[in-house]
Amino acid sequence: MSFEIACIDPFDDSAVDAWWEAYAAARRVGMGDDAVVWSREESRTELQQPSATTRKTAFVALENGAVVGSGALTLSLTDNTHVAGIGVNVPSEHRRRGVGSALLARIEQEAAGEGRTTMRADIFWPASAPADGAGEPGREFAARHGYEVALGDVQNRLDLPVSDEMIGRLLTTAPAAGYEIRSWSGRVPEEFVADWAALDAILDTEAPTGALDIETASGDVAAFRDDEDLIVRQGRTSYGTVALDRDGRVAAYTQIVVSIDDGNGYQWGTLVRREDRGRRLGLRVKLENLRLLQRLSPGTTRVYTFNAESNEHMLAVNTQLGFHATARVAELQKRLV
Repeated sequence: MSFEIACIDPFDDSAVDAWWEAYAAARRVGMGDDAVVWSREESRTELQQPSATTRKTAFVALENGAVVGSGALTLSLTDNTHVAGIGVNVPSEHRRRGVGSALLARIEQEAAGEGRTTMRADIFWPASAPADGAGEPGREFAARHGYEVALGDVQNRLDLPVSDEMIGRLLTTAPAAGYEIRSWSGRVPEEFVADWAALDAILDTEAPTGALDIETASGDVAAFRDDEDLIVRQGRTSYGTVALDRDGRVAAYTQIVVSIDDGNGYQWGTLVRREDRGRRLGLRVKLENLRLLQRLSPGTTRVYTFNAESNEHMLAVNTQLGFHATARVAELQKRLV
């Protein structure tokens, strides 16, 4: 069966709405309340955001003028310029008809035309399903099209509030002697932003990477501020905590971002500098940030986080905080050459 694959205008509200509805419907299949879906307005804002570092293009599959699937191509313009981020989402009622294959072929063609040689995509399945995703539609589709699992992750959820008593008890196990702890909401203060951006840039390569074909990002402050601008435009609120060494340099950082639409908190980066590891600073900054979040955003009842299955240390920290697994995530990869 033949489908029309078209790019959409990010400023055409009806086109973005139809694209997003197909994306959201596909992502929610089998995931229930634990489907992690960017909201309609968050997605619209991302597509419209001018950026010198990232370009995202949205695609739809059309049948008789109706949207039956959605996709996206995300390209970094400054780092990892050999990589293309691929998204293909088909609602359950339109699956097994060639919609996803048609979308994927077009998006891969566009990526290759931009000189990208490594395709990356993420798929989700419930924690109750087999750990390797056997039998799950996304996993089977990916395998048929040559995508292999480069890294397996776990999606975990923390139900809030966590009692002050529990936080206090855990804090005693992470005293952070010799470090100063600073926390805030909103943009990273100017005095910390260069160190924060530098740590944030190496997060993807300092954490377990499995077989992922990625390079360390540049840590450019202007690019980081652009990302913060997007957070603000999306109506999200960022909560950050750092541990400072005696010279005032950032030794560890963590960040939770709260969506104005679903009210959930999303744990973004947490990283400790190599020379400061082994002092439980990761636990300390996460506890302090959680305490800040609960004080300033009492309506937030859930926090989601994603960690590599091989990252035993961070998974142990999350278990101490009370996180539990709700889904598995496969970071997929395919090399075109």
